Amino acid sequence: MGNSVTSFAGSPLSINQLAAGRVSTLLAEGDALGIHVERLDSGVTLVDGGIEVRGSVAAGLAIGEICMGGLGRVGLAARAADGWPTWVEVSSAQPVLACLASQYAGWSLSASKEEAGGKKFFSLGSGPARALAGREALFEELGYRDRADRGVLVLEVDRRPPPVVIDKILRDCGLAADGLTLILTPTTSLAGTTQVVARVLEVALHKTHELGFALADVVDGSACAPLPAPSPDAGIAMGRTNDAILYGGRVHLSVSCSDEAAQNLARRLPSATSRDYGRSFADIFRDYEYDFYRIDPALFAPAEVWVSNLASGRTWHAGGLDMALLRSLWLEVGA
Repeated sequence: MGNSVTSFAGSPLSINQLAAGRVSTLLAEGDALGIHVERLDSGVTLVDGGIEVRGSVAAGLAIGEICMGGLGRVGLAARAADGWPTWVEVSSAQPVLACLASQYAGWSLSASKEEAGGKKFFSLGSGPARALAGREALFEELGYRDRADRGVLVLEVDRRPPPVVIDKILRDCGLAADGLTLILTPTTSLAGTTQVVARVLEVALHKTHELGFALADVVDGSACAPLPAPSPDAGIAMGRTNDAILYGGRVHLSVSCSDEAAQNLARRLPSATSRDYGRSFADIFRDYEYDFYRIDPALFAPAEVWVSNLASGRTWHAGGLDMALLRSLWLEVGA
């Protein structure tokens, strides 16, 4: 049976070491993936996934697996019968560490105009290096910290971070410059859109945590979501990636707990439980005057969920896709 302990202290898993092989492959295949790899004078490796290069969906899939700390699988599936041709599929046998300790974009990194040399900089860092720095309260809750001499961080930005931000990352992670890889993926790019949609399982885990469900009771997870075309407009691109999960995301969690807790999780998890559900994310964001914190937090969830309780063998289902809404937002009529 499950328990309420959420600590992953003492875990033998190093998400930075597990991701290192995938990082090496990404760097070695940079030309084929349409990305640009650069070694800065400091020794830091910088990967442009779509700012000055085209990038690719394949690069986004690889970056998605890196974001999950080597503890997840990310791939594509053709599912035109479901109303959209291409879907991203994600799975993990260690969903809490893969999604919350690694993939979640929880590390706030910023620099003032003066520090950044003329234009202020802000990004939320995701990926394994978060667990080296441990700057977020979440790591205290998880009881997990990583130790490694190499680390990788993914930044969803359209320009390279200023030296003051890179120096902070190195300092907080305790890394030498030649041990850090930074991957830049604007949402307006193929790789950026793909790696954000690959967060469909992570979105479910984050809401599961917000609902107060014991994270140690989450045993396994798989998910999928439709992959929209990226838009050159950053606001539209961000809206599409959110809508893909909120209205097209499917998640199956395996848990070990009481049937009451499993059923309650299934009932409360879908995005349809939110008062803001039913419109495009871009419209919701605009109506709240571009203030994320005014959006109902319950919205940030997959559209459809299954929760299977391994302790009893019972499964519950809730929510549903709204492919009609997604097609109205993504698909040109009269073609």
